[in-house]
Amino acid sequence: MAALDAWIEGGSRLTVRGRTLFVRQDGPAEGPPVTLVHGFPTSSHDWAGVVPLLAEAGLRVTTFDLLGFGHSDKPRGHAFSIEEQADLAQGVWERLGIAETALVAHDYGVSVAQELLARDQARIARMAWMNGGLYPDLHRPLLIQKLLHGRLGPLLARVTTQARLTSSMRKILGRPVPDAVLADMWASVAHDNGQLLAPRLLKYIDDRRRNASRWTASLEGYPGPTLFVWGPADPISGAHVLERIRERLPEAAIEELPGVGHYPQVEAPAETGRALAGFLR
Repeated sequence: MAALDAWIEGGSRLTVRGRTLFVRQDGPAEGPPVTLVHGFPTSSHDWAGVVPLLAEAGLRVTTFDLLGFGHSDKPRGHAFSIEEQADLAQGVWERLGIAETALVAHDYGVSVAQELLARDQARIARMAWMNGGLYPDLHRPLLIQKLLHGRLGPLLARVTTQARLTSSMRKILGRPVPDAVLADMWASVAHDNGQLLAPRLLKYIDDRRRNASRWTASLEGYPGPTLFVWGPADPISGAHVLERIRERLPEAAIEELPGVGHYPQVEAPAETGRALAGFLR
């Protein structure tokens, strides 16, 4: 997995609808487009172990840091929303000339993808989902996430440290991850004091509840090829979510990764990359 500094060096800043976002494109320019959308609280660097495998498979891979994450703009006092993140994703596609794309979404990115599907299914050629709160009633956030989402959130955000983030991450990972990878996660979060934005970014939980019916319909009504690459050992969105997926989407392909937790692309990049490449090609 490429170190964060190398990952950032391989991308660029793109102004989209008045915001500056960190964006990367990898793989052959003529390859079938695929867009990867990361989760909370990290960044597009989560995909660094998977992108080379997709590029080698001939895919044109677009990754970007969502607003408030990684090396994209981190506006203070801003009311972040999933709807705005979907606007910016569409803006990235417009700026890069991407008319149709396969879409891979993880965690927070799952909600962005559901909003994008609700807007325009025809633009999404294929859809791959990875551990995230597809169904709000099944979401099991960590205690620290509940606290950051509540009245004490701003205070807790100010005392968030690398050690605390690392401890939280290890609670949701099923397989060992090198310390250097977790250090890079913290560096993405803490860039431009981004840890202070956690309470505002976690308002996506409210967006998810408010849009539950619409987003569930976009998930279950999508007619295109669908794949779930899932870590069942995830305490937040693990095996219990797979049960409903199998019930509600019996035609979808499922790649269950034994012993993997919340971050399949980080915990098992080779397995995740192979599963995605085979599906996306």
